[in-house]
Amino acid sequence: MFVLPPPPRYPTMGPYGAGGIHPVPMIETNNTLSNPTGPEWQFLVGEGTYTLKEDLHLATPPPHPSEATVPNPNPLSTLPQPASAGTSVSLIALESRPAPNFLYRGLSSTTLALSGAPSSIQEHPNEGRYSAEGGKTSEEGRTGSTSDAQATSITIGSAPAFGEGNALLTQVPTKDVNKKRKPKNNMTKSNSSFISRVIVNESLSKKLTERSNDGLFAFANINRAFQWLDMSSSSKQDYLTKILFTKAHCLCHDVNVHTKSVSHLDVIMGFSTGEVIWWEPISQRYTRLNKNGAINGTPVAAIRWIPGSENLFLAAHMDGSLVVYDKEKEDAQFNPEEEAINGNVNGTSGESLDASNGGAHHNSIRINKSVHSKNQKVNPVAAWKLSNHRINAFSFSPDNRHLAVVSEDGTLRIIDYLKEELLDVFYSYYGGLTCVCWSPDGQYVLTGGQDDLISIWSLSDSALVARCQGHQSWVSAVAFDPWRCDERNYRFGSVGEDGRLCLWDFSVGMLHRPKARAETATTSNSRLRSNSNLDTEDEEMAIAHPVEPRARIPMLPPVLNKSIDTHPVCWLDFTENAIMTSCKSGKQHQAKLRLDY
Repeated sequence: MFVLPPPPRYPTMGPYGAGGIHPVPMIETNNTLSNPTGPEWQFLVGEGTYTLKEDLHLATPPPHPSEATVPNPNPLSTLPQPASAGTSVSLIALESRPAPNFLYRGLSSTTLALSGAPSSIQEHPNEGRYSAEGGKTSEEGRTGSTSDAQATSITIGSAPAFGEGNALLTQVPTKDVNKKRKPKNNMTKSNSSFISRVIVNESLSKKLTERSNDGLFAFANINRAFQWLDMSSSSKQDYLTKILFTKAHCLCHDVNVHTKSVSHLDVIMGFSTGEVIWWEPISQRYTRLNKNGAINGTPVAAIRWIPGSENLFLAAHMDGSLVVYDKEKEDAQFNPEEEAINGNVNGTSGESLDASNGGAHHNSIRINKSVHSKNQKVNPVAAWKLSNHRINAFSFSPDNRHLAVVSEDGTLRIIDYLKEELLDVFYSYYGGLTCVCWSPDGQYVLTGGQDDLISIWSLSDSALVARCQGHQSWVSAVAFDPWRCDERNYRFGSVGEDGRLCLWDFSVGMLHRPKARAETATTSNSRLRSNSNLDTEDEEMAIAHPVEPRARIPMLPPVLNKSIDTHPVCWLDFTENAIMTSCKSGKQHQAKLRLDY
């Protein structure tokens, strides 16, 4: 017999704003900023000592009054819970600079060599560190972030634009080339039931005018709230704008680094209802896309602007679909196009797809609408079905050609999204894969998963080259530190549900592949992409790569393994002189690097 725990005892609260002898404050309405001190807030790695400088706690919004709260939720209930995604953050600086040497120029993985380059990781404090947008900076909160790197640094080997060749996707130029198109609706005056409240800082115009353009902006979503913050301000806790949505939770968002300027920013948000909002924060205008789930009604797990595009962005829905939207097009009821379904996809016809896997093989993509379709008057621009399992994350390659997608079914898919073609399928050791990112040179892909491991995959060899063990729970985010990477040496970090931050170093020389794999990797890779006479079964076998046993794959230890929070940590990013993380409770941590002379 199961006995439910007693209900929690909450203080009795009167109406909002009502007075009383002992008034009870509302739940977390304001952000708080603290500066912890002590040796427990420091850690030492090769380049110096990192010290926690700022701990910013974002206010967690209470449920909307229209939502019926459950006083004593049953922890054993198997009913599906509403989608939620902790605290996700995007960093962006308005000022762009030239990219530093070689590594950040977006060379295709097929044009880079893995040998013959000397080690050049900076270990001396006087060497300095470059931002992803070039140039040295030293002021706190005034550094470029990795989120800006790809769009500003691709100068060699860049891929064609997505949908190039389809004249229907050609954007009509405006009279003033410097004037960006704005969304249709005023956010502050909106009467939409989707938006509950918008709070704009009363000094917003003054703050934007007086701040330096090389300072960082931060955008953060936490449950049904979305905040715009100035990280270069001394009062970081004072948001520039805070949006509260009625019932929908904002699960993900992205900022377009291609269109950013002093007077314009394009932000997209994905919601638990499947809807998407395009928001321009400076003019406070917005447009709602996929309204009421007209195209796809499942939650948006991840969303990103397509590199180099002003209008197009990619959303991963939790039904296993990838959908390309145009921010300026209207929605219409979407039905898969017959021509796309019946066409051959990676040698597999749409009619023979595996229904038990949601209508798609692991080794194929079902194209419900191609980017080359002649029907481009309304959204979506393109729609692909990968499987019936939730897509957890995806990442664009530095060469703007490939897409790495990880799913709840434990697969990593490498897709040439320009050709809408699946190239490789890799599998986790066990459980789903939860996060993914590319190395700055496009040579390697990192994945973290429910097996508590980080896996390093080589794209040139189409093989798993190492596993990294250090977390004690699911890995929730991975990211490379581009200022600690060169042609042969790499630094990356990871955070997990265990509240730990791990830092990892690896070099090309450390990654010894087994002899059998080394002999066959090159031939299998070339056979996959060059032999057009392969039958369907052989081609699918070449695309899919079996799970490698633990005994055959090197296991790398972390150079740092530190508990940084009592709550699950869900986001990680590197700036020029800091590591920034966030946890599911709404805390943002910023550990600054102090160089020891």
